[in-house]
Amino acid sequence: AIVYTSGSTGKPKGVVHTFRSIASATRGVAEVLRVTADDRMLSYLPLAHIFERAAVELLSIRVGMRLFFVESQATLLADLQRARPTIFHSVPRLWLKFQQGVFAQVPPERLRALLRVPMLSHVIRRKILRGLGLDRARLALSGSAPIPPSLIQWYRDLGLELLEGYAMSENFAYSHLSLPGRSRVGYVGHPLPGVEVKLSPESEILVRSPGDMAGYFKDSELTRQSYTEDGFLRTGDRGELDEEGRLRITGRIKELFKTSKGKYVAPTPIENALNAEALVELSCVSGSGQPQPFALVLLAEELRRGLAEGTCERAPLDARLTRLLATVNEGLEPHERLAFLVVVADAWQIDDGLLTPTLKLRRYAIEARYAAAVAGWYAAGQAVIWEAEARS
Repeated sequence: AIVYTSGSTGKPKGVVHTFRSIASATRGVAEVLRVTADDRMLSYLPLAHIFERAAVELLSIRVGMRLFFVESQATLLADLQRARPTIFHSVPRLWLKFQQGVFAQVPPERLRALLRVPMLSHVIRRKILRGLGLDRARLALSGSAPIPPSLIQWYRDLGLELLEGYAMSENFAYSHLSLPGRSRVGYVGHPLPGVEVKLSPESEILVRSPGDMAGYFKDSELTRQSYTEDGFLRTGDRGELDEEGRLRITGRIKELFKTSKGKYVAPTPIENALNAEALVELSCVSGSGQPQPFALVLLAEELRRGLAEGTCERAPLDARLTRLLATVNEGLEPHERLAFLVVVADAWQIDDGLLTPTLKLRRYAIEARYAAAVAGWYAAGQAVIWEAEARS
């Protein structure tokens, strides 16, 4: 079988898998998650995506569980309520959108207050999970991109133990997974059975898995470069291991960029800090060759709608974004501190090539879209810049 990568860091690559790698990965996931014919899953990602193939399509064939399909991305929430899956996997952006949908009904401060009332908390938690279609979920998983630890904790406060996982198309989605009772917020878990992991001197995560590919389609040189001499896959991700062997992703080696001061910046941790704020849906940190990095910010959907309809004022948002910038910068090294935030005018979409099918950033495409405006933003000297205003 050939599975294509998402293309988040460049041109998609054809990953060749054998029956052995596919069967090994599928069997391992079924055993670790104890999946049975009584389980239910909802299929909503593109069917060619590695997770859909490995953990949805083939897993359902192996154990005979019930599989539901979404009518469209727009009906996802309704389809979740219809399927009420026992196992649900999503990407960080959707977990965030679910949270923002709850906040649109009940402001965060009021929700926190209600959850502190003993006689109400259980009812409210159950009602929220039922509204999301997740009240029957025994396993809730997040992968494909980093998720803010605060978002994981929010779901756990609702009684849903959201667990992170980590894998690649190259190992047929069989690498690391957090398990109930053994998880640590911010870590993607332990190696799955049969998986070996180590870190290079540069902190690159090196993995050897039963699900490893046979190679890249018609590219033997890239295949050779992707493995160490002792047979470990070079993931391109940076990480660290805790004392119990749990893995934490700290960024991508290829995503590191150098400022004009000669200092390297890892964008992912900064983006996680920005995305943890409810008013931010997505962010992209950039600034290669500049004195300091900056961040492009896509506001939450309800705020974008409110601004367009005139029901939301910009001044309070300016103030909140300015405070967010200051708060995030307080936790960064001097060379990492953001010079400014740019509120982008248009949403980033899969169809315009700015997001992958699993809603990860296509950085090179995003940076190319705004490249012509960067010099003017630095010259403006403002903490918060509204793209629509700056380009008019």
